[in-house]
Amino acid sequence: MGSIMGPEAMRAPEVLFVCVHNAGRSQMAAALLERYGEGRIRVSSAGSEPATQLNPAVVEAMAEVGLDISAERPKRLTADAGQAADVIVTMGCGDSCPVYPGKRYLDWSVPDPAGQPLDVVRGIRDAIDQLARGLASELLALQEAGRT
Repeated sequence: MGSIMGPEAMRAPEVLFVCVHNAGRSQMAAALLERYGEGRIRVSSAGSEPATQLNPAVVEAMAEVGLDISAERPKRLTADAGQAADVIVTMGCGDSCPVYPGKRYLDWSVPDPAGQPLDVVRGIRDAIDQLARGLASELLALQEAGRT
């Protein structure tokens, strides 16, 4: 058979981060996974009840690690986004996040940065950073295994 596989095996996995407001945790997670995915993981984020703007402390904490998310805007979770994702990572949305059959779900239990001072937001960012590194490593390894 060799190592040639169809286009489906070569497709980048899609990860969707979901929280309630899409103004903090899910935005940080998406930016960090995008960084660690090296262009080989498709990443998006959305909220079940999106806020009007990103949390300013989140924007500042991300800038400190070289990621400018200031142009991002909270987005509403749509059925299309849920259906397109291979992996859906929920972040504190509980019952307000719909379930899409046949998807792999992860729940990252990290505190909500809303209303928190920058020092606390940095800690939340760092916790998400570790989770994003682990997920990127796993998905890239699976992707490599599928290509051999």
